[in-house]
Order: sequence, then C-alpha cells, then structure tokens
Amino acid sequence: MSVSIIGGGPAGLMAAEVLINAGVKVDVYEAMPTLGRKFLRAGLGGLNITHSEPFNTFCARYGDKQSHLQRYLDAFPPESLRQWVHELGIETFVGSSGRVFPTEMKAAPLLRAWVHRLRSAGVQFHHNHRWLGFDENFQGAGENSKQSRPVLRMANATGEFSLDAETIILALGGASWPQLGSSGTWAPWLQERGVQMAPWLSANCGFDVAWSAHLREKFPNSPLKSVALTFTDLDGESESKQGEILVSEYGVEGSLIYAFSRRLRDYLNVHGSATFSLDLLPAHSLERVMAELSRPRGSKSLSRHLQSCLKIDGLKSALLYELLSRDEIAHPMTLAKYIKALPITVRSTRPLAEAISTAGGVCFDSLDQDLMLKALPGIFVCGEMIDWEAPTGGYLLTACFATGLRAGQGALRRLQTT
Repeated sequence: MSVSIIGGGPAGLMAAEVLINAGVKVDVYEAMPTLGRKFLRAGLGGLNITHSEPFNTFCARYGDKQSHLQRYLDAFPPESLRQWVHELGIETFVGSSGRVFPTEMKAAPLLRAWVHRLRSAGVQFHHNHRWLGFDENFQGAGENSKQSRPVLRMANATGEFSLDAETIILALGGASWPQLGSSGTWAPWLQERGVQMAPWLSANCGFDVAWSAHLREKFPNSPLKSVALTFTDLDGESESKQGEILVSEYGVEGSLIYAFSRRLRDYLNVHGSATFSLDLLPAHSLERVMAELSRPRGSKSLSRHLQSCLKIDGLKSALLYELLSRDEIAHPMTLAKYIKALPITVRSTRPLAEAISTAGGVCFDSLDQDLMLKALPGIFVCGEMIDWEAPTGGYLLTACFATGLRAGQGALRRLQTT
C-alpha cells in the first residue's frame, strides 16, 4: 500500500504521520527546496500553535464553516494538539491572551523534530517537485476510465514525469504568500474535473484607507496601541474588541484588524466600503473624556492640551486631525465623542499575495466526510486548500492539523477496503 502526498506543510505532514504509523509507504512531494516554509514564516514572531479558550468558543471562531469542520476539530482539539507537540519534545505555554506557544517561541525546532521523526519512520521526501495537473490520459477513477487510479503530471529538476499512485492526498495550501509555495494555481485543474471551487478571497489581511500624504509620510507602519475597534456587520451584529492596529502607508492591518477581516471584507464586497469606529481611550468613559477636554487650556495649543490631560499625542493625535474638520476638533463635546468613536472607512482588501491566509478553495459539498473528492475517488484534500477561514490566534494551524489527520485516516480506510 502506498500514498503520495503533494505538499509538505503541516496538513500534509500530519497525513503522512497517520499513514506511516499504519505501515503504509508514504512519499511527500514538495514544490519548494525545503518543507513547511509558510509554517516557518508564521513562526517568525512567535509560533502560535493553538488557543486555550473554552472549546465551544474556539470552534465558533470558524464562523459559517464550523458545522463542516466540527467533526475534525472534535477528533483533534487544541489539547490533543498540545499533547502531540509535547510528544515531539517541545514544551508549550499559554500566553496572557490565551494563545498557546512553544516555550522557545520558534517554529524551526518543532518542524525539525517532526521531520526527523517522519524520516526515521520511513517517509520519503522529494523536494523541488511541482504538480503540473493531471496526466492527459487521466479521466477519473472508474471502470470506464483509461486509468484505474489518478495519475498526476509532476516536474523536477530533470524534467516532467507521471506519478501513478494508489491514493493521493493534496495538501497544497491556499493562495496567500505564493512565494512560499501556496499559489492556488491548482484550482482550475480540479474545477475542470467537476470539483466545486469557491473563489479565492483575502483573509486575515490589511485594508486600504485613503490616508493623506502627510500621515503616510510621518507615520509609516506605526503601531496604534491600546485601542478598541467596534464594527456592525451585514447581519446588524455589533462587536467590540480591544488590541493594537498597525497604520501602514496603504491603510490598516494588525491583529485587531485580522479579528474583523472576514466581516469587514464581506461588508465592503456588498456596499463598496466598510466603516468601523476606534475608541482611542478605551480605559476612559465618555464622561471623563468630556470633563478633561472641558478644562481651561489657557495659552496651550489643542495638541498640547490633548497630551497633558488625556495623554493623546503622536499617531492618535494625528488621526484626529486627519479625519475631523476644524470645527469638530475645536468643539470639546464633539471631539470627545470622536475620541471614543473615531470612524475609519476601508475601501478594499489587500491583495491575496499579502494576506496571511485565504478564504475560498475546495467546497465542502465536493468532499465526503473523509475529505475525499467525490468527483475524483482516490484523491483527498486537507488544510487551507479547502474553503474555510479563521482569525489568527492558533485557529488556522489547528484546522490544518485536524484536516490533515482526517485525510490521512480517510486514505488509510480506502486502502484497507479497496
């Protein structure tokens, strides 16, 4: 029995582990010179493996795709993922935000230990091997097809070749950060063979804002700390979260923006723009802000007054002058209201190539419960190439691991029953 896995990221490697531990011959084909490049990139600022919040809350982060993912999350919840990491000899800890990190914070030690374990178990890795689509003789599995099983066109440094495997698992990622290997170029090859695909959309991404040249030049890539964002989505539901935003030359990004990115994207796709409000002083009530601004400022400028009575200076002060009229800034009560709810309008998402992750990909309706393509029996998919999305915070990796586990188990069941 053998399985060929296309893609050497977390989902593909998890599927490989399931299969090699069951005695199946496993070959992993990776387009890049090294494995897990996006995984390593995600860990540059500290590898966020999963989240420690209550499981029901955790699962709700997957939004309208929760019902599709639930069985896979149930089989490999965050605690199971942490235990699996510990078995690799990597300790973890829970940060103040509830996010789970390796003690060393880095992705490389975990990936090295994992790949070493897989190699020792017998997994064969083939680097610089790209999938080019289906072999021209392949017309699907079944008694009327030219091939009894899927045949893929592959390419390496020596040229093209056909890959005839008993079972195939595709773990190709989404369409973000294409320079790391997940380009999404495979989507038409599946679509042409009857696989339903949702269009690619940027997720966990930045948004364009029409900043003035002055703001762009004076505050390039500047953090806006200790703010609270409030947004009302297409369903009329409002939510507020506190955190940090990065004001960039093109607009806004950062963890607080990513937490709202799906709802902001969906709203602007319908209406052409989306407006959220920022509370620049979430620790202060509106009444306190009004009282402070009503104090006589004497000969002090308004900027000095804002700094002395409310500690508003730098980027926060610049945003007030950027977005408010002179009359609004000059009126203490009006200014106080804007300090507590400053409207910022976004016009578009940043391109797919810049997004942390993507929505879109293979629709769940095209898959059976084992993540096998209904239109292409013998081919399984897992990870970000499936149409789901989640905010940052460990949710992306957890679902990649969980779907990789299920695809490996599904492939094993097929090998054992056919």
